[in-house]
Amino acid sequence: MDFYGLDELIKRALAEDIGHGDITTMSLVPEEQTGEGIFYAKGEGILAGTGICRQVFAFLDPQIEVQTFKNDGEAVVPGDKIMTVKGQMRALLSGERVALNFMQRMSGIASKTRYIGELVKYLKAELVDTRKTTPGLRLLEKYAVRVGGGRNHRFALYDGVMIKDNHIQAVGGIQKAVCLARQKLPHTFKIEVEVESLEQLQEALEAQADIIMLDNMDVDTMKAAVEIVAGRALLEASGGVNEENIVEIAKTGVDFISCGALTHSATSLDISFKIS
Repeated sequence: MDFYGLDELIKRALAEDIGHGDITTMSLVPEEQTGEGIFYAKGEGILAGTGICRQVFAFLDPQIEVQTFKNDGEAVVPGDKIMTVKGQMRALLSGERVALNFMQRMSGIASKTRYIGELVKYLKAELVDTRKTTPGLRLLEKYAVRVGGGRNHRFALYDGVMIKDNHIQAVGGIQKAVCLARQKLPHTFKIEVEVESLEQLQEALEAQADIIMLDNMDVDTMKAAVEIVAGRALLEASGGVNEENIVEIAKTGVDFISCGALTHSATSLDISFKIS
């Protein structure tokens, strides 16, 4: 994987962990010593983050040799060998924790996404993520959602129009907010509006919003919203979505279901690294 700023992210992560130097490793291991380390799964889930794991070690040892046995998106079970890294022993020992932190976190997100997505895979609604991500790690975490089979919502404030309750309050109404957005933005932008009631839903329809987010509505109200809209706008269900209620939400007929829990509540997958 690669994106603008990834190198800087890895540098910051290594600087946070190594600082002025790994004093334990430098005290014990000669600079010229080489070795091999093995990553293997200790938990069951969907793997993500092998690419950034490789890049972490490459920062510390440009000559590092990596062999991958499991790829991003593949299922792993306890005992599965994921990858081996061979090179300078100091690089292996000093990069271990940063590489693990990235891969465990990303694999946890991919695993949760796959699990929740499987619950609604035969229904119309598509599972999407949110901006409820770890600061600085959003691109990695959203990548992990895609690896797990989910779709990305907007990445940030710069790439999608989302008129939320506080915007509506600040401007003075849905109609005015949508009108201002259409006046000032290129025609290529779709406009999404968050609504909390069927009355606001009617306002958003009259304003010709492209996408309407049904915020924290109960299932019966969502069903009514789907009937009212009748395909005139895309509908997104949001708020409090989890594995217990997502099937009932999907059955209402909404087009998208956004789930912050994919990123903010994912448990890291247990992965271990051992020098062989």
